[in-house]
Amino acid sequence: MLFRQTHKIYDNPLIKMTPDKNFEQLNLILPPAPKPLGVYKPFLIVGNFVYVSGHGTVKTDGSLIIGKVGTDMDMEEAKAAAKQVGLAILATLKANLGSFDRIKRVIKVLGMVNATPDFERHPYVINGCSELFAAIWGSDNGVGVRSAVGMGSLPDNIPVEIEAIFELNT
Repeated sequence: MLFRQTHKIYDNPLIKMTPDKNFEQLNLILPPAPKPLGVYKPFLIVGNFVYVSGHGTVKTDGSLIIGKVGTDMDMEEAKAAAKQVGLAILATLKANLGSFDRIKRVIKVLGMVNATPDFERHPYVINGCSELFAAIWGSDNGVGVRSAVGMGSLPDNIPVEIEAIFELNT
């Protein structure tokens, strides 16, 4: 079971739940797994690692959240958009692996924020995805190394794009 305290999620050391059960407890709905819009693979296993290409803000109806942070949306809306990107990544993992339990840990997250030049809170925005992953795989295995950077634009004017690397259970 997970405890929520001031919007952060902590592991209860007495109760160990699986990533699949943790996701179920969050009562979230996955969007459709995005299809490639170019010449690339959205998901690739190499050895014991899963590489997930950059994902965008795919909503449950398949449409995209669009807009530039700092003009079209504020920091909180952008953080929610990053969480939606995390859900799109989870949809790709589920479609290709069948279960979040097959993932041992998050290795790396690269978050790109479509923002005005004066916007400086890119890491805060990408926390929307990172907090989601921590809720599923726990504070140790759900948090990996991370970069959060600003971009002048992103495809289709989405506010956030995220790619990630995961380690598989052996």
